[in-house]
Amino acid sequence: AEWKPSPLPKKNIGTVQQPAKPIVYIMDKKGAEQSVVFAAQLAPPKNWDDDIALDVMNTILGGAFTSRINMNIRENKHWSYGARTALLGARGQRPYFAYAPVQSDKTKETMIEIKKEFEDIMTTRPTTPDELEKVKNNLILQLPGRWETNDAIIGSLAHIVTYNLPDNYYDTYTTNIRTLSCEKITDVAKKVLLPSTLLW
Repeated sequence: AEWKPSPLPKKNIGTVQQPAKPIVYIMDKKGAEQSVVFAAQLAPPKNWDDDIALDVMNTILGGAFTSRINMNIRENKHWSYGARTALLGARGQRPYFAYAPVQSDKTKETMIEIKKEFEDIMTTRPTTPDELEKVKNNLILQLPGRWETNDAIIGSLAHIVTYNLPDNYYDTYTTNIRTLSCEKITDVAKKVLLPSTLLW
């Protein structure tokens, strides 16, 4: 009862501009048996209004084994053991990237395919109802397992506090996922994805 709060230090979470054109960094490792390709960009903060739709879009594009990028680069072309995208959590802008360890002689081709997948989900090959339904079911049906322990429950509460999410975030989570449409996923992809200015 005698403890007194101290002022919390303010973090400088400024807005960073995406590069105006693509940038390619090559780190040469002599004798490497494969290349590791990263394609990175900035994404909105975790508490962005359309974050749940962004999470679903990411899962369709590259956030799961059956996602487009892995099906393309691993399953169809056999260039990689696995290719994914990742959307990290942050209070401010956050890193969003695709990555793929690939056979070295398919490095350039992999870059072309990743860029193409980013473009296609926004334009010529938008999300299909089957893709959306599969991801919705996956995200919703895994929820009970996420709260099996006290630590897991506390982790969810900490998640709300850390990212300044609404107190009812998980109360409305299932409804927010169920009501998503293919058109909404395309709209979010167009708002977020920047295939022409990726950092490689």
